[in-house]
Amino acid sequence: MQELKALIEKEIRLEWRQRYALNGMILYIVSTVFVCYISFALKIKGMEPITWNTLLWIILLFTAVNSITKSFTQERAGRQLYYYTLASPQGIILSKIIYNIVLLLTLSLIGLFIYIVFLGNPVQNLVMYLTAIILGAIGFSSTLTMVAGIASKAENTSTLMAVLSFPIILPMLSMLIRLSKNAMDGLEWSTSFDEILILLAIDAIVIAISYLLFPFLWRS
Repeated sequence: MQELKALIEKEIRLEWRQRYALNGMILYIVSTVFVCYISFALKIKGMEPITWNTLLWIILLFTAVNSITKSFTQERAGRQLYYYTLASPQGIILSKIIYNIVLLLTLSLIGLFIYIVFLGNPVQNLVMYLTAIILGAIGFSSTLTMVAGIASKAENTSTLMAVLSFPIILPMLSMLIRLSKNAMDGLEWSTSFDEILILLAIDAIVIAISYLLFPFLWRS
């Protein structure tokens, strides 16, 4: 736990030193939401709820990809070799996953707030919708962190990330949109148990696989 705490503090210090990346992500969210606002505000009937939901998840997905891609590429090989002599690979991957979950959850909540301010709030069950946001942040962060570690060993990191993460992100995104749609319609929690269990299972499997397989990747 002490090692994990120290590694998470290291991630926070690195992010604070490179504040331009965090500011850039917030600017990306605000500008994207504003473009959606000026595109749909002129419509007489406004934005349809299904369009509202779909656009939000598109924004959150691209925010996740852009914010987590730099998990391993922001550190040089010499520094990673130094970490290799000090910390366990399990501590490295868990610290990055936990930090990215907190980072993405913060950006998602900021994005949701700005989205609601500009485009209104058609969500009838806000607690269920926030549950979908939390599960999405955990799933996107754990998946993209492991994929970023694999892609960092290749030259074309962004392309490899898209290829490797697509088979995992697609079913997760499908479940998230379905769960958030139920929240927008104000359905009972019992109608969404299957989606929640599937998302929890996917998150647990991805984190477990990352914990077991990352030591072999880190050793290379």
